Amino acid sequence: MSATVTAPPPSQPSAPPPPVRPAPARRPGGRLRRLLGHGVVQAFLAVVGLVWITPVAGLLLSSLRSANDNAASGWWTALAEPGRLSFDNYTALLGNAGITRAFWNTVLISVPTTVLVVVLAALAGYAFAWLEFPGRDWIFLAVVALLVVPVQVGLLPVAKLFGQLGLFGTIPGVVLFHVAYGLPFAIFLLRNYFADIPREMLEAARMDGGGEWRIFTRLVLPVGRPALASLAIFQFLWVWNDMLVALLFADSSSQPLTVELQSQVRQFGSNIDVLAPGAFLSLIVPVVVFFAFQRHFVQGVMAGSVK
Repeated sequence: MSATVTAPPPSQPSAPPPPVRPAPARRPGGRLRRLLGHGVVQAFLAVVGLVWITPVAGLLLSSLRSANDNAASGWWTALAEPGRLSFDNYTALLGNAGITRAFWNTVLISVPTTVLVVVLAALAGYAFAWLEFPGRDWIFLAVVALLVVPVQVGLLPVAKLFGQLGLFGTIPGVVLFHVAYGLPFAIFLLRNYFADIPREMLEAARMDGGGEWRIFTRLVLPVGRPALASLAIFQFLWVWNDMLVALLFADSSSQPLTVELQSQVRQFGSNIDVLAPGAFLSLIVPVVVFFAFQRHFVQGVMAGSVK
């Protein structure tokens, strides 16, 4: 008796697996944004901002008061009598030849120094990050080693060298010194930022026929704009507020605003009607520069925060 073989039932087609949704991309600085959005953190930042702005407001009010009013009472009393405030001190400041000359000297020192440091550091940072040449790592190591050299070590030797070259006591001499001591940190910062650019972007640009200069100007610089803006802000603030280098390398015709205000204090002591508006003028320019580049600066900070 033959056994009956039963064919297995046809297999049912398996249902396709559910589509896998990609995980939402984390925005750079998401954790930092959530932390800054906390009520306690915002209250703390508001207190810090109030503490920071109080002396600035006091300096502004003092610059708008007469010398007699400043000698008779504190600056906060001006809040009760705002009608006594005037711009007479600023009018007198514009008539002070030493202050106005020092202000323009500060501009002529700070702006070229910032531009030269950013441009040279961007070129060197790209070369150290993406170009192959003999001794690249050793040269970069030497640049990083210069970060530990204090400014005070090079003051006297460089002053002697500038004296032999005819640069001592001139604005170009002050600019060259600031550029030389600002480049190591600037190169280190931009090299590390440029090194994080995906290699595929650069390789695709090279396959499209782009040369190194075109890649640098059309790709690297736009991508590195936040880092460049942050570097420009820090460099400008450091040079604008510097007094040590200017005291040694600048003479009476090339000294910046910080040195001129210090000499005003030494000569006149209580010349508050000149010192207060001069100090506020020296303060407000860096603040304006910071807020002008604030958007790029915040992008650079967020890009380097928690990813």
